[in-house]
Amino acid sequence: MPLSISTYLRTPRGQAALLMATATVVLGAGLGLRDPWPADEPRFALVASQMVDSGNWLFPRRGGELYADKPPLFMWIQAALLQLTGNLRIAFLLPSVLSGIACVWMTYDLGRRLWSKQAGIYAGWALLLAVQFTLQMKRAQIDPLLLAWVTLAHYGLIRHIVRGPDWRMWTVAWFAAGLGVITKGVGVIALFMLVPALALTFSRKMSASWIGDRRAWLGPLALLVAIGIWLIPMLIAVWIHPTQENLEYARNILFRQTIQRYGNSWHHFQAPWYFLVVIATSWLPTIALLPWAGPSLYKGLCRFDERLWLPVGSLALIVLFFSVPAGKRDMYILPGLPMLCLALAASLPDIVGRVGVRRLATAFVSLLGTATATLGIWMLASNPRFEVKLLTERGSSEDSHSIAILVLLASLPLLVGAALSLSGSAWKGLLTGMSGFWVVYGFAGPSVLNEASSSRGLMEQVSTRIGPSAQLGLVGWREQQLLMSQSATAEFGFNRPARQQLATALSWQQERQDVRWLLIEGSVLENCGDRRPDPSLQFGVANRRTWWLIPAGALSTCETSIR
Repeated sequence: MPLSISTYLRTPRGQAALLMATATVVLGAGLGLRDPWPADEPRFALVASQMVDSGNWLFPRRGGELYADKPPLFMWIQAALLQLTGNLRIAFLLPSVLSGIACVWMTYDLGRRLWSKQAGIYAGWALLLAVQFTLQMKRAQIDPLLLAWVTLAHYGLIRHIVRGPDWRMWTVAWFAAGLGVITKGVGVIALFMLVPALALTFSRKMSASWIGDRRAWLGPLALLVAIGIWLIPMLIAVWIHPTQENLEYARNILFRQTIQRYGNSWHHFQAPWYFLVVIATSWLPTIALLPWAGPSLYKGLCRFDERLWLPVGSLALIVLFFSVPAGKRDMYILPGLPMLCLALAASLPDIVGRVGVRRLATAFVSLLGTATATLGIWMLASNPRFEVKLLTERGSSEDSHSIAILVLLASLPLLVGAALSLSGSAWKGLLTGMSGFWVVYGFAGPSVLNEASSSRGLMEQVSTRIGPSAQLGLVGWREQQLLMSQSATAEFGFNRPARQQLATALSWQQERQDVRWLLIEGSVLENCGDRRPDPSLQFGVANRRTWWLIPAGALSTCETSIR
């Protein structure tokens, strides 16, 4: 007799299926409904789209300039998906969605293999519910893909060291670390797990079977093979075509953006304890379980249990590694979060039923739901100056109360979850509330925020104004303007000083005054001094910047001042 759905969901297999189905819905909600949003998403999407258009995948470009800030694997995947789907809105975000789903599954499967099926399920939920994880998986940045490679490397190392030897997984782990390197240079952080493993081995707390074999060299070899997928063709291309541009690209991406950037950060300055604050806030509600799980975790570490030493050691070393440089961003330590969930998994089956833990789950979803609903009501009932200011700065034409309505909609599943929790179903309420919140955000958010966060509306208006046969030049542009342009478009450098961009643009416009227009970011016109153009040429606002649409001859007085 077939099982009913409710009965099936009580089984370990049913609970695992529910976990993965929820992860797919939560992380995939809204896929294809929005454009890339600043600051990082338009940059990578532009590079990927230019790869497809030009056919040059070895030397990524942002406009006419080589883009050497990051290795190309993430952009390669976006470009491949763009070719496959033909839809930028799907292609730019899909790598993050798939990375998130994969990380949830790997965390679950490791917990299952190390502890129990129930522990694995709890570990997966702990990862999915952590605010930073789900938020980052809904962004098309490099870090979600890096997280997937690092987690796959950890997955392979743990299966080999703790559950093995398994030389196939050992090789997979090193290969994944190599893919992490050509995604973002710091992919080698995956191998930090070898430090606690070697410490336990040399202190004779753990068998040396995982390393005492000639096949151990397969790991470093796999790392080099993975890195070589990109590095060798790129270096060969530089050797064959040793142009100044190609040589500078190689030097920049191999040295300046890796070793030099780590040792001498040039932006995102934060205090040494910055990541402790990130963990205490962005890793909620998962990190709040630590006081209950802590004693068991401490006892396990004192017993030198490798199932705890490896994930905890990796987490500690990742946080320490990124705490040393002055430049820090919250997502840098994200690869440590699955390891925290895995370490907690040992204790979760024993503590989730405790009164204090259930009260914590109830309090979290209730406070979050109440705060969100209160904010929405206040925004709706008060003078909408905040909403108007926010929308106006970003160039949105949405109704002033649209943000308030979005906040209220997002609060509804949280309030439903709070009601369930208060009625005695603490965990069901937490899962319902948090999952529903992210689903509403995914589906409703783009309708309110997309126009304000992308330049699609601005560039559509520009195209309509200048006509289909006109040519557009961009000055002081950001990636989203070039990405969303619907006209034949020229640009005059991204990293060039604004004064030089403007001078070159004016010369370009004079060559075809009948069809060429300039879209200029407002601050660039400060180079004109008191010879700024007629204020009527202000065209609109997008991404908190004012844009001017300039026909030929309108900057004739300014031209003299910038030469």
